[in-house]
Amino acid sequence: MNDDLDQQPDWELDELDELDELLAEFDDFDEAHDGVNLRTAVLQKENMVALLCIKTAAVGAAICRVDPREEHPAVQIYDDPRAAVEWFTKSLSTSRRNGWNLVYDGLPLQG
Repeated sequence: MNDDLDQQPDWELDELDELDELLAEFDDFDEAHDGVNLRTAVLQKENMVALLCIKTAAVGAAICRVDPREEHPAVQIYDDPRAAVEWFTKSLSTSRRNGWNLVYDGLPLQG
């Protein structure tokens, strides 16, 4: 009898060590830059969790949406940071009207 819990993983421990080494290069990366603002919203609906994140700077912005119903995250790049903030606010408001509960809204979570 084949038990799904007894399956071997698709990765090797050596591969995880290599990944840890690559990620260690970013340990000293300083995310605090003058004029850059970050905001993360965590939303919950039924048994789903979604993320809506925005990063703005003087010359542009990016919004990332992680929707559990989609296969991949979606990223939108904006030349105008004000337009990105407006879209982020509207999207958050629409999500709440559609039954999503706001669990967290603030700086990106770490740890």
